[in-house]
Amino acid sequence: MYTPKVGDRVDDLDTPSMIVDLDLMEANIQKLMGKLLPTGLNIRPHLKTTKSAILANKLVAAGAKGGCVAKISEAEAIAAAGFDDLLITCEIIGPAKVKRLVELYRKHRKIRIVIDSETGASAINNALVASGIEEPISVLIDLDVGLHRTGVAPGEPALALAHHIAGLKQLKLIGVQGYEGHLQHLHDREDRRTQCLQSMEILTGTAESLRQAGFGIEVVTTGGTGTAEFCATVPGVTELQPGSFIFMDTDYRNAVGTFYSNSFTILSTVVSKQGPRAVTIDAGLKSLTTDSGLAECKDPRYAYGVLGDEHGSLTWDEGTPSLAVGDRVQMIPSHIDPTVNLHDFYYAYRAGVVEEIWPVDSRGKVQ
Repeated sequence: MYTPKVGDRVDDLDTPSMIVDLDLMEANIQKLMGKLLPTGLNIRPHLKTTKSAILANKLVAAGAKGGCVAKISEAEAIAAAGFDDLLITCEIIGPAKVKRLVELYRKHRKIRIVIDSETGASAINNALVASGIEEPISVLIDLDVGLHRTGVAPGEPALALAHHIAGLKQLKLIGVQGYEGHLQHLHDREDRRTQCLQSMEILTGTAESLRQAGFGIEVVTTGGTGTAEFCATVPGVTELQPGSFIFMDTDYRNAVGTFYSNSFTILSTVVSKQGPRAVTIDAGLKSLTTDSGLAECKDPRYAYGVLGDEHGSLTWDEGTPSLAVGDRVQMIPSHIDPTVNLHDFYYAYRAGVVEEIWPVDSRGKVQ
């Protein structure tokens, strides 16, 4: 059985494989931390990008404080792999998920959650009461700041939810979350900044209103790769959640530019020649997602097309060097998070040699 190992050359890896240029990745981390740490805000990177406890620990070593995950199943996997300072950024609804949360919290008391309804709050509280766990779980109110996906409305609805949470024994309200996901990929920087500041006004204004009503709002968490730098300028924000910066993809690159590098690619092999200026590679829909458009070849002279689950095409203009069967190419994904979710391992390399191998701990964890 083929088993890649540290010390192998990238050229010898089977394909398709996720490969990470360590020099570029480390530079991305240093750039983000160099920009955001001087603000004094906490950086809690969103691990729905990397899905890796190893990378979470690398980010903490660089200055981050904890991490975020989207789902309870992600939190279970990342905590089991050795990293449990986690904020679960999606609502936990339904008896099955609430039961899983209780068992996770029984083992990992650093877990934080978000709530946007009295129904959700009461169900979690009641389950924790029944469990016999005495320490209340830390809760943030999830606020709708314009995405209209989850979150309670600002103003009276948020205040009413805060009062409801305050009456529940096993929930401790510590803050508010507001995610302006609809703004992350706006191409016009000034438009992105202006709309982000409007969302931040809703978020920080609500946080202050809750404080004036007597609630201890210590955490105001927000931001992504496309907006974190703007969120960091707003008084009252305490925590930022960028994630994709570590690897990047074509969607973010097209929106925010090349300050961060594409450190992550899918290594693929040319498996068939289909004409004078067309070949087939072994990276199709099972290797590269298309929800944010098509992936791009790292060498921009070659254009990618999808040929089904297992295959993609590369075509090129006359005068461009031809690709031959057996050649290797690197593909830049259009959307990093779901692309990572298609693979089992990262092969992290330097100077063409595999230096580290990281499992994708929370691959497929969508519950």
